[in-house]
Amino acid sequence: MTTPEELDRSRVLDLFRLDGRVAVVTGASSGLGAGFAIALAEAGADLVLGARRVTALERTAASVEALGRRCVSVPTDVAEPEQCERLAEAAATDLGRVDILVNNAGISTVTPALREQPGDFRRVVETNLMGAYWMAQACARRMEPGSSIVNVASVLGLVASVLPQAAYSASKAGLIGLTRDLSQQWSGRRGIRVNAVAPGFVTTEMTAEMTPETLAPFLDRTPLNRLGTQRELDAAVLFLASPASSYITGATLAVDGGMSGH
Repeated sequence: MTTPEELDRSRVLDLFRLDGRVAVVTGASSGLGAGFAIALAEAGADLVLGARRVTALERTAASVEALGRRCVSVPTDVAEPEQCERLAEAAATDLGRVDILVNNAGISTVTPALREQPGDFRRVVETNLMGAYWMAQACARRMEPGSSIVNVASVLGLVASVLPQAAYSASKAGLIGLTRDLSQQWSGRRGIRVNAVAPGFVTTEMTAEMTPETLAPFLDRTPLNRLGTQRELDAAVLFLASPASSYITGATLAVDGGMSGH
């Protein structure tokens, strides 16, 4: 664990380095999760990756290894607690430690509330909220003081969606609440910081399929009037994962072009 005195003697850019650390990233097969894995590897971390899509997961692992970092990939459905334990144990056993968890795995639905089926609502909450909880438990059992958990929430956990997304919005609001509670429990007692990043609308595979007409209502609510980028999210996740944010815990960092404050 890096002490405040050691941090004060560091060059500021060195505070963002993750050399010698092991990061677990869920939902790492594509999109934001794959980008987060690569960004953490660029900062010096070795990676343990989990996702349900095996072939895509292996592509992300190859990108991490191309950067000269060690990487282990484990097919994982975070809605299953025993699979979360298996992923965390792979990090501890194969790479020797668990320093960082990026809880990125998530799914969404767009369904009017009066038509949403119980199973569909439950599936979103079990992945986005409960899955993050099982992963946090599994990793925290193996983490040393100075570790960091970053929960990937959403601006829709802070403001209402334009679309009917009750399950997704509820799960992400719950994840923000979970972040505060785990921070309260673990930051002082165990030395594990727990924070969340709340992305706005970012250029991803999902938004690439949206028409300009569909995107317009979201951009109208965004003061910067554009979509965010992967790199803008990468920087926020790296900040919260690294010693650069060592005096921050229980916080939710909105990276949303101003939507949540509009």
